Amino acid sequence: MSDQPLVSVVIATYNTDQYLPDAVASVLAQSWSNLEVVVIDDGSEDDTLARMALFDNDERVRYIRTENRGQPKAKNLGLKEARGDFIAFCDADDLWANNKLEVQMPKFSDPRVGVVYSEVSYIDQNSTAIAKEPPYTRYSGKVTDALVISNFIPFGTSVIRRKCLEQNGGFDEALPMGIDWDLWLRYSVDWEFVYCPEVTYVYRIWPGQMSKNYRGRYDNAFRILRKFINANPSKVSQRLASRAWADMYIGRAMAIASAEKTISEPLSDIFTGLKHDASYMRGWKSLIKLMIRRV
Repeated sequence: MSDQPLVSVVIATYNTDQYLPDAVASVLAQSWSNLEVVVIDDGSEDDTLARMALFDNDERVRYIRTENRGQPKAKNLGLKEARGDFIAFCDADDLWANNKLEVQMPKFSDPRVGVVYSEVSYIDQNSTAIAKEPPYTRYSGKVTDALVISNFIPFGTSVIRRKCLEQNGGFDEALPMGIDWDLWLRYSVDWEFVYCPEVTYVYRIWPGQMSKNYRGRYDNAFRILRKFINANPSKVSQRLASRAWADMYIGRAMAIASAEKTISEPLSDIFTGLKHDASYMRGWKSLIKLMIRRV
């Protein structure tokens, strides 16, 4: 164990008592032995307290109960309580593969690497496997340019170096959504990222998850992108910024069109996106798709 750096695994939970014990157990089953699990209970009103009693005798597990303050504050408390030189995450309704840290931790041998992430698989509420293609291309190295266009990093797969936290900060508590994308953008300025193609994380899709609030997600995404570009004008070229804004407007257009079966607002967003970057083929393809649906 002394040869392995300590990894702190932060699990923030709210009313997920039916899944939380399995999430904790999957982390504890790691082939990587030097770890701790920090569970932040963000004011759950279910049987989380009783379920966590299963781990009362495991010194690797710390359970901290607070009043309900929201996801960003819960995760930041977990970061504050973490003792390891490396920090990882697991959502309370998801699972880790038992070799996750064994696969990812060696990538930190390069001191320039701040974040290591991996691929995911999917299950439903009954733990039945779901076939689902990864929605994004993954990238390694200096990833700012790609990350400005899309958040391609599955949050729960990530392991971060503590120095990232010390140098670039934790989660922005002013953001109700999109806190991981904001974090990765800030970290990408100074650190390299490494993608491991192995599946080390199991993401659960179930009806009780956070609401699919696509309008709220895009409202916060616009806010995060504007914040990052304004804070890092030398890191984002005008051409890249134009492409990022185009992608944002076009993405929102298609989300609204799909969910609400409308056309006027999506059309407005697509045209705004193409004004930012008229060469963006995604915009023209989306426009054609929208018009075909309308016919």
